Amino acid sequence: MTDELTTGPARGRYAERGPAVLVLEDGRTFEGRSYGAVGTTTGEAVFSTGMTGYQETLTDPSYHQQVVVMTAPHVGNTGVNDEDAESRRIWVSGYVVRDPAVRPSSWRATRTLEDDLADQGVVGICEIDTRALTRHLRERGAMRVGIFSGEDAERPRRDLVADVCEQPAMAGSELASEVSTDEAYVVPAVGEKRFTVAAVDLGIKAMTPQLMSERGIEVHVLPADSTIEQIREVAPDGVFFSNGPGDPSSAPQVDLLREVLDARIPFFGICFGNQILGRALGFGTFKLKYGHRGINQPVLDRSTGKVEVTAHNHGFAVDAPTEGEVQAPSDAQAGTAYGRVRVSHVCLNDDVVEGLECLDLPAFSVQYHPEAAAGPHDAGYLFDRFVDLMSENEGVRA
Repeated sequence: MTDELTTGPARGRYAERGPAVLVLEDGRTFEGRSYGAVGTTTGEAVFSTGMTGYQETLTDPSYHQQVVVMTAPHVGNTGVNDEDAESRRIWVSGYVVRDPAVRPSSWRATRTLEDDLADQGVVGICEIDTRALTRHLRERGAMRVGIFSGEDAERPRRDLVADVCEQPAMAGSELASEVSTDEAYVVPAVGEKRFTVAAVDLGIKAMTPQLMSERGIEVHVLPADSTIEQIREVAPDGVFFSNGPGDPSSAPQVDLLREVLDARIPFFGICFGNQILGRALGFGTFKLKYGHRGINQPVLDRSTGKVEVTAHNHGFAVDAPTEGEVQAPSDAQAGTAYGRVRVSHVCLNDDVVEGLECLDLPAFSVQYHPEAAAGPHDAGYLFDRFVDLMSENEGVRA
């Protein structure tokens, strides 16, 4: 690491921070100092409990249109590098930290976190009581928020609250199309190719196709608006739906997934893909009070009885019976018998559905992130389960 990185720019920016204010839609405000870019931003206020992996969080497309509050008090300690990004850019709408690092300390760092935020125009705030803010969100729920720095920080607070309340809510928002790839691309298999997977990009993280490729899978990443015909052109052994932002009740990909299920193509979904599977089967979805975000969420895998520590980023969940087997409610609705379904994983903090397993067709999903960059890695076995599912269904083609 250069002397300039460890001493120069970081100290200079630290000395130059001006006033900033965070304003919630219910009128509560927090005054602090500007962090990253100076200006105004709005979004949904959510908190993340991860103590590491902030670069992966920032570049996760699932955080599109959200202002992320870090519960860890010190952020930026390890800087930013060119290897750990999960997508092509930072996606969060805003960033909130208590104590930003004065300088990074990691041999892998190529620049400071604050420089990355500023260069990409991400408005943030620091030197506020993030513990009090997190407690407020836990009690009142995730809500719209604005961060105002520079001249906007001096405006009357009632005007800032009015600006925040004019912003669209997360409920009802269709956002996957805004973060998806515009053109299909291929991630080749590492070593001998065993399978081909069509991965519908709803906000996919780079680590996901990488982990598939390491298992001999050639991954064709397709745009969010792909059709069943475009999936069939890939001649996949399996179909994958990724994580992503927005309200699953507004996701047009539900109909696409039903066509995949009708064709009996092996399916695996994570996060947003889990919610879409739930809706395709006929279950509802609902907005959680404040969601699950971070890398320390305990989940029970009912098939093994093991508890996994898992990475999460979701504000919606599937509304399905958590005990026993049930018939997929969409049998009559879709005119297709999807058969029996069971909840395969549950969150031990609040009993939220964390996974679905179809018992009469080759499909399963989980709500959390088994690619888990930057950890933990308890759930990496789920990619092996997908390989096993495709092996058991060899001969099934789109």
